[in-house]
Amino acid sequence: MNHHRSPQRFGFPFLLVIASLPLAISAVTAYAAEPVEVEIQKDIVYGKGGEEDLKLDLATPKGLDHAVPGIIWIHGGAWQGGSKNEFEVLIRDSAKAGYVAVSIGYRLAPKHIFPAQVEDSKCAVRWFRANAERLHVDPNRIGVVGSSAGAHLAMMLGVTDSGDGLEGSGGSAETSSRVQAVVSYAGPTNLLSEYPNVSKGLLATFLGGPVKDRQDEARRASPITYVNAGDPPMLLIQGTKDPLVPHAQAFEMAEALTKAGAPGRVEILLGEGHGWPKEHERVMAATYAFLARYLKP
Repeated sequence: MNHHRSPQRFGFPFLLVIASLPLAISAVTAYAAEPVEVEIQKDIVYGKGGEEDLKLDLATPKGLDHAVPGIIWIHGGAWQGGSKNEFEVLIRDSAKAGYVAVSIGYRLAPKHIFPAQVEDSKCAVRWFRANAERLHVDPNRIGVVGSSAGAHLAMMLGVTDSGDGLEGSGGSAETSSRVQAVVSYAGPTNLLSEYPNVSKGLLATFLGGPVKDRQDEARRASPITYVNAGDPPMLLIQGTKDPLVPHAQAFEMAEALTKAGAPGRVEILLGEGHGWPKEHERVMAATYAFLARYLKP
């Protein structure tokens, strides 16, 4: 992946993948007080999705000998494309900022429809927490960041619990899949709301049929369905000219969080689409500031 590619290009042809939002050197150094060497491990198996191995990439500050917060990054791709490899720069930057970070892969539609992607994401959290001592991760300070379809999965991690029937059987069953902070980049929050025609087809692929025929599945797959007072803080970032996910989606989630008394913030980027070429440094700075507030007491 060309990490200098403009986020402006990330529209439908890239299946809801937002750019990795590359950082200027000044932005990176703002997240870490001094240069930090990073160790990367690729293709670690974190569980099973049916008969498939589920894999993630891990970035750790070199020589880490104490527990620090963890961040899980979830790629976009309309639930049917994209790769964990797209976030290698971001997990490196997260490690430089003092986190243990992973970028996860998950099963993709149309071969695997909802709830496979949610189950796999929950399995990744459980693996992260189950291996917290070995990885030097604080199991009580795990955040998740996702873009587009990955943002949808990140929000599902934030609002669902073991009683919602979405845990799956991928592994680490005895461990909680809850997270302590969520950042969403242009994530859909209510799949029963109105979407542009181009997005309706993507939703149909994810759900196994058109929303009008899959109302129950769409409701179960909507983060807004599960919002309650116990949910972790959320940062929702959305552009007003997004051709795939209307910015009203962020407002709907904000209303639900407000009614539940759950903490969070919405940032609306005027004139930006599904990716933010003019705002990427601001978005990343806001992301790390938000995560630091809630994960680094």
